[in-house]
Amino acid sequence: MKLGDLSVAIIIIAIILIIILPIPSFMLDILLAINISLAAVIMLNTIYSKEALDMSIFPSLLLITTLYRLSLNITAVKHILSSGEAGQVIAGFGSFVAQGNLVVGFIIFLIIMVVQFMVITKGSERVSEVAARFTLDAMPGKQMAIDADLNSGLITEGEAKDRRKKIQREADFYGAMDGASKFVKGDAIAGIIITFINIVGGLIIGVLMRGEDISTALQNYTILTIGDGLVSQIPALLISTATGIIVTRAASDSAMSSDLLKQIFGNPKVLFLASGLCVALSAFLPTIPFLLLSAILAFVGFSLLRRKKEDMKQEEAQVQESEVEEIRKPENVISLLQVDPIELEFGYGIIPLADVNQGGDLLDRVVMIRRQLALELGMIVPVIRLRDNIQLNPNEYVIKIKGVEINKSDIMLDHFMAMNPGTVEEEIEGIRTIEPAFGLPAVWINENQRDKAEIMGYTVVDPPSIIATHLTEVIKKNANELMGRQEVQTLIDNVKQNYPTIVDELVPKVMTVGEIQKVLANLLKEGVSIRDMVTILETLADFAPVTHDPDILTEYVRQALGRAISKKFINDIKSNVITIDPKLEQIIMDSVQRTENGSYLTMEPDVTNTILSSLSRQVQRLVELGQQPIVLASPIVRLYFKRMTERFLPGLIVLSYSEIDPNIEVQSIGMVSV
Repeated sequence: MKLGDLSVAIIIIAIILIIILPIPSFMLDILLAINISLAAVIMLNTIYSKEALDMSIFPSLLLITTLYRLSLNITAVKHILSSGEAGQVIAGFGSFVAQGNLVVGFIIFLIIMVVQFMVITKGSERVSEVAARFTLDAMPGKQMAIDADLNSGLITEGEAKDRRKKIQREADFYGAMDGASKFVKGDAIAGIIITFINIVGGLIIGVLMRGEDISTALQNYTILTIGDGLVSQIPALLISTATGIIVTRAASDSAMSSDLLKQIFGNPKVLFLASGLCVALSAFLPTIPFLLLSAILAFVGFSLLRRKKEDMKQEEAQVQESEVEEIRKPENVISLLQVDPIELEFGYGIIPLADVNQGGDLLDRVVMIRRQLALELGMIVPVIRLRDNIQLNPNEYVIKIKGVEINKSDIMLDHFMAMNPGTVEEEIEGIRTIEPAFGLPAVWINENQRDKAEIMGYTVVDPPSIIATHLTEVIKKNANELMGRQEVQTLIDNVKQNYPTIVDELVPKVMTVGEIQKVLANLLKEGVSIRDMVTILETLADFAPVTHDPDILTEYVRQALGRAISKKFINDIKSNVITIDPKLEQIIMDSVQRTENGSYLTMEPDVTNTILSSLSRQVQRLVELGQQPIVLASPIVRLYFKRMTERFLPGLIVLSYSEIDPNIEVQSIGMVSV
């Protein structure tokens, strides 16, 4: 092991040995000098640190220094009581402070003890306790703020990870400081007790055991006790001060000394007022000191004022120069070319819903939308950009896909939307409207009507839920456009971590990322989940060597995902469906034209209108029964029938026989025919 790895263990063992082993007086002097110097170094480090975590080792350091100081105190007590002397450092401190007068020396020592125990130690302990409590209480809010910044694209995943780690370190640090401050308090109490033990024990030993008179014993042992106390309490005072500084230190970009000068002596007006106050005080108090101080404050104020004016001129010149340079740059339009995949723009009246400081949770809901769609459709939803737009009406919001407006709506912030699920006969008073996500009739109601509406059977939702639901449905309908090559590559890389053989066999030997992207887009366009990427890639690896037509490959993949498709679109074991007349299927197949760029239908308009009319009648029958319209077709016809009807009935579900789970029983209640 390296020496650095053993250094801390060696130091702690050495501190323990100091208590047990006899230490010579000259060695004690060296150890006491190290104690004072170390305390000064620690305090100066806390002053020049930019934030508390720069001294993250401080709680452990506090324990080690306290233990070291107490070990020296115990060793000094052994010397004082056993031989009546404790080295030159302790004797020098005692003689210097006492100055031949024991009463004065003892009073000064007591004052230092009171300042150490009652003021600095007590305050540091309280600040540590409050800082630990508030830091722990603020953790959830900080975590949510990081998630919001990550979701809005202000920070990257790496930056979010670093911020979360820093929050955890702050919580651990302040929690440790709350407990470590008790070391300082206990050290101060131990110093007081040791002082009285030294005096009483010294008098007993000096008078009874050595035969000295009381005045001689009192003179000798009191001076040594004062010296020992000062040698211990001065480093303790420095460490206590360092503790107070580090727990009261707010996060800053500069050291404490820089902040002190900027914040106290940074305002010329304050210095001028203080200078005037000193002039006024000089009329009643000693004149020269206050007038001298007034002149210094006025000089500093004028210098600072002149410096600020010069800095302001330089800043204005730099701003003008930078603006000119920015205009001259040929690449200043590059940022304007960026198109966000998904945007949610809203008027200023909706800002409170997105502002965390005002209690808004729209950002959290956006995060949940991405998670929900990842579970439901298996897709990676791009970052959803939220921004306010003063050109919109106050309560209006717009959803854009790749910079193009897809949908927009209005909400009423102080109202709730009540929707009739179809089972409520009694109407409720309110403002008639249309639910934006599904186009259902709804009513805006006041908050005091919410309980009544829920009792009546209405579905009641708040404005953030309306926006989130609308945004979710828009993303679902346009999922195929949002599934780009980069997102597909991410999905493939994710599969490769656990199933490298599949990916190596398929990409890029058999299929390109672009070809896989077309298949996935076809699946998402009809609401089929691509979460089971392993099955999708295995199916493509089986059939891609035969054909590269994305439409045909999509049908093969749909058959492989048949159980999941059946579960998604057919909820009951028995289900009513619409079938297609075999003659019509043959007509459709005869109308298919295949080219190098794909296949398409070439059917007469009259025939198409007849097919759509027949389909409309059958769909209407199922809707009247309150059932989801589902059309069953042969695998080879399914795709072309879906393409023919998607403009007329965009939400119609068209399945093939091979996609139906064998455990599901279907019954045809109608047939589309010519």
